[in-house]
Amino acid sequence: MALRDMLHIMVVDDMSTSRGLILQALDSFGIRNVRHSTDGPSALQALSQKPAHLVISDYNMPGMDGLQLLQSLRKSPAHGKIGFILITGKAERSIIAMGQQLGMNNFIRKPFEPKDLLACIEAVVGRL
Repeated sequence: MALRDMLHIMVVDDMSTSRGLILQALDSFGIRNVRHSTDGPSALQALSQKPAHLVISDYNMPGMDGLQLLQSLRKSPAHGKIGFILITGKAERSIIAMGQQLGMNNFIRKPFEPKDLLACIEAVVGRL
């Protein structure tokens, strides 16, 4: 069984257009075990009910940004090892540095091409 068939991904983005583009790209890669959430707290709740191997999260979200979501995941014994990719339109050094300090596995800048997202994911989980 291919890795793409076993991989479970949670996409977290408050913007439906961005979320849709990510979901569409994942589908084009043959990744079918994908769930999504519109914010950090609901993502954490969903992950506590059914874990994922990888979280792909937007940085800029109301209430709980992507780095706060990452921090919550890393503090949890059950979710501390989940792969985490941050998507940001503001790839400022301070944001990336904080993400790396918190244990982010990779990041990608908006806008991106599907092939770039695939490379970003494969750098974390291996070849799909």
